[in-house]
Amino acid sequence: MQTAPTRSFTSKGERTRSKIVDTAASLMLLDGVAGTTIEGVCETAGVGKSQIYHYFDDKNELVRAVIELQAELVLNGQEPHLTNIRGWESWDAWRDFVVDIQRKSGCAGGCPLGSLASELTDGDDLTRMVLVRSFQRWERAFLEGVQQMKDLGLVRQDTDAALLATTLLAALQGGLLLCQTCKDVSPLETSLAGAIAYLRTFAESE
Repeated sequence: MQTAPTRSFTSKGERTRSKIVDTAASLMLLDGVAGTTIEGVCETAGVGKSQIYHYFDDKNELVRAVIELQAELVLNGQEPHLTNIRGWESWDAWRDFVVDIQRKSGCAGGCPLGSLASELTDGDDLTRMVLVRSFQRWERAFLEGVQQMKDLGLVRQDTDAALLATTLLAALQGGLLLCQTCKDVSPLETSLAGAIAYLRTFAESE
């Protein structure tokens, strides 16, 4: 998901840029986008303001880099579970994987992409479109998973894979939000179990 910078940097420059983005991502996860300042990123990353503006034109461009980073991290964890479906047990394994992450974190943080979206969807269109593309990639992973179920003959061939992909992603996002708010994995478990149960209603009759 991360796009290469339009400007060319040395290896050392790329490392510095990555350090800035990593630092900004951590601060935005803790303090939100609005609560994260360029000065705060400089202080935490140990870089000067001129270095940040060497790599990014403004804060909005840095925010877009953070979105791309978070999308890459989230999807690198989820895509292997969603694009290698072997049967119903694969969906249960994905559900357990997602719930276990939240249980281990104490339900802190929720979904990094969802948190960014809650702050940024009413902002500039360029940033919003980076979010849209990130969620679309996630949705495509769900779509591929449902399509594999069709290919395996486990769900009906007239199943609307795109509709189910959106349903699964929405259930995941809603479950993560409630999990974060309630500090309890139960809403997430219930949401994902319900989405998988809905998917099962399209199962091919034996």
